[in-house]
Amino acid sequence: MTRFESIQTFEEWQAGLEDSWNEEKPCLRVCDGTGCRALGSLEMLAQLRNEVQNANLDVPIEVISTGCPGFCECGPLVTVYPQRISYQKVQIEDTHDIVQKTLVEGTIVDRLLYTDPQTGEHIHLEPDLPFYQKQKRLILNLNGRIDPSEIKEYIALGGYKALVKSLTSMTPTQIIAEMKASGLRGRGGAGFPTGLKWELCRNNVLKVGEGYVICNSDEGDPGAFMDRSVMEGNPHSVIEGMIIGAYAMEIHQGFVYIRSEYPLAVEQLKNAIQQAEAIGLLGKNILGTGFDFTLRIRLGAGAFVCGEETALIASLEGRIGEPRPRPPFPAQSGLWGKPSNINNVETWANVPNIILNGAQQYASIGTEKSKGTKIFSVVGKINNTGLVEVPMGISLREVVYDIGGGIPHHKKFKAAQLGGPSGGCIPAELLDVKIDYESLSSLGAIMGSGGLVVADEDTCMVDFARYFMTFTQQESCGKCVPCRIGTKVMLETLTRICNGKGEPGDLDYLVELGTHIQQSSLCGLGQTAPNPVLSTIRYFRDEYEAHIVEKRCPAKVCKSLITYTIDPELCVGCMVCLHNCSSNAIQGEKQNPHVIDTERCTRCGVCMNMCKFDAVLVE
Repeated sequence: MTRFESIQTFEEWQAGLEDSWNEEKPCLRVCDGTGCRALGSLEMLAQLRNEVQNANLDVPIEVISTGCPGFCECGPLVTVYPQRISYQKVQIEDTHDIVQKTLVEGTIVDRLLYTDPQTGEHIHLEPDLPFYQKQKRLILNLNGRIDPSEIKEYIALGGYKALVKSLTSMTPTQIIAEMKASGLRGRGGAGFPTGLKWELCRNNVLKVGEGYVICNSDEGDPGAFMDRSVMEGNPHSVIEGMIIGAYAMEIHQGFVYIRSEYPLAVEQLKNAIQQAEAIGLLGKNILGTGFDFTLRIRLGAGAFVCGEETALIASLEGRIGEPRPRPPFPAQSGLWGKPSNINNVETWANVPNIILNGAQQYASIGTEKSKGTKIFSVVGKINNTGLVEVPMGISLREVVYDIGGGIPHHKKFKAAQLGGPSGGCIPAELLDVKIDYESLSSLGAIMGSGGLVVADEDTCMVDFARYFMTFTQQESCGKCVPCRIGTKVMLETLTRICNGKGEPGDLDYLVELGTHIQQSSLCGLGQTAPNPVLSTIRYFRDEYEAHIVEKRCPAKVCKSLITYTIDPELCVGCMVCLHNCSSNAIQGEKQNPHVIDTERCTRCGVCMNMCKFDAVLVE
């Protein structure tokens, strides 16, 4: 690639790319993100290219691999341009029909279309899918549209224009003022105002003459994949944001701290950095402006605690990833004792849009105190799992039902855990709550980095809280007593309750202990670890009491509190359950009702899952 030594030559090249870019040209865009790869997209993509090559089409058709467009439930995804026909759950055997019927004959393959679970309607155009209707895609706008391994495609759609604007027509103080006016708050969980954070860091950098910018891509929440998908699908948006931030804070060295469990994201990021360096967007004398900035990648080993700023810095320095007391804050004394600014992937990716289109446009989205959009990974008991970007202030109901398509099998919504393992549960009666920092905080939940786990009527909320407490207890670095010992005791108490050995006073004890852990833990992990327990006690206390007092699990989940039996009126003696019972707890003759030996039964649930006659009961 040509290295551009001036803004003018780069802008001329960019204008040429924009003129030649034609998004309406016939092509196939295939999601090649981690989620679709897990479902076989790599093999399907190769076969699709073979089918296109062998079809002797009148018009050349390019098969383009893209990042994740978000609709993970229906992957692997193939979109046919220019019509934007959306094919879902595409397998190798489907590629022939896509080429022959759609590209050659101009017809639609109905079996590959999305079927609305509420209406049963087939929807063939991507923009018409309910999943996208209420989204506001600022960061994810290019995911699914560009090949993330090719910098030219990002630049052709306006990439690095914000950087040029910053370097040519804005001073560092003007950039920071614009960030403050936008109202952007850090998307890593704490929600601290980004512009103010930059200002504090810059003031300290000017005092000592050196500092660092860091991208926190150590996404560790169970079920969360927001940062990974942005890095896989549009890494240049993060790089551009970091260069702008470094220029605003007068910093010349940056790091991306990313977990090694994200190999595809790491690969795309490395490639993006190399391409940006090759054309003069990174390194010495960027585009001839005299500004220097180098960016390096550092891999983390997957410790959840390293998502905390000071623990991340310790890991970057080669030490054990443990948090330290604050102050001093990283903006005062961070990496190697120098002022350091840490933002997460989503925060950095917001920067180019704010600088290019103006703070007021960004601030017009969202609520008074929570501006812009937020990306959530929506998982759990919901029809449309995936990645969504919505305006701040949208209701939880809209996310779950309008975008998420509701609960599978027409089950009832019970709760949503927002903020990952450090978040809190929002119950069904609060489905209309606005998703913003203040509203969630008042209900005992947090925005967090964007994990949203949906629970249905069959979810035991005591077991649900135990799951998250198990995670945070295992991920505790053990440095401070409240977190190391407190979370362990809370987990032991929850386990005892789930095992039918709960005692009067356990709930008051959990609340008291959880409150002390929140108030006295060293870092954010410990301070938020009790949230799932405290919020479920707050909204589902009756369920806890049923476990403790009645020795009963209302959701029929906790094995120690349930019993499997067979209804002799419904059992036809097909022997399927008997043959599949690993504990030999089922007895009976063919065509005669069977019985379950409750002493030998391990309560695995296989018999109930396999019974076609609904004869297996759980009480």
